[in-house]
Amino acid sequence: MTRALVVYCHPVEESFVAAACDRVLAGLSAGGAEVRFTDLHAAGFDPGFTARDHANHLVAGTDPSLESYAEDLQWCDTLVVVYPTWWSGQPAMLKGWIDRVWVNGVAWTLPEGANRLKPGLHNIRRLVAVTTHGSAKWTNMLEGEAGKRTITRSLRTMCHPRSRTTWLAMYGIDTSTAAQRAAFLDRVERGLTRIA
Repeated sequence: MTRALVVYCHPVEESFVAAACDRVLAGLSAGGAEVRFTDLHAAGFDPGFTARDHANHLVAGTDPSLESYAEDLQWCDTLVVVYPTWWSGQPAMLKGWIDRVWVNGVAWTLPEGANRLKPGLHNIRRLVAVTTHGSAKWTNMLEGEAGKRTITRSLRTMCHPRSRTTWLAMYGIDTSTAAQRAAFLDRVERGLTRIA
């Protein structure tokens, strides 16, 4: 059975991203996955990477206030992040979750004398991003797709060596039609059912 962690990040309950998240959860449920769900805004997650966080960066272990987030990350075999793309990347709260939860002793270790991180999330075999973009696909490509690279390259390197990524993006959301948005939501639900 798939163990899926869904991390959702959007401040508006009635947003299109919220509708996409509902379809993610419906798809995983239809596929029989066991799901843990984190709504970063509802949880009041603090994304600020403090001086204390920086000082402890190379010390293995998690801030006690973040232990449940780390446990969920180490429990899942499938990580699904649902968020809007703002300024070519993840919103500050989601980026803060990455900065503060994907830490030494959770997502990676740095053995003494080594100059290379050792991945620590071999339990994660699939990463899925469900996101929206105001601009067109070609605009994102010209900008370098920083948000996509964060998921499919940076985070993936801390996961199982054979982990797979799925990128489900609605481009041009600002000028899309109701039919295009409905088709994307259907695609999200079908995709997550297959993954589950």
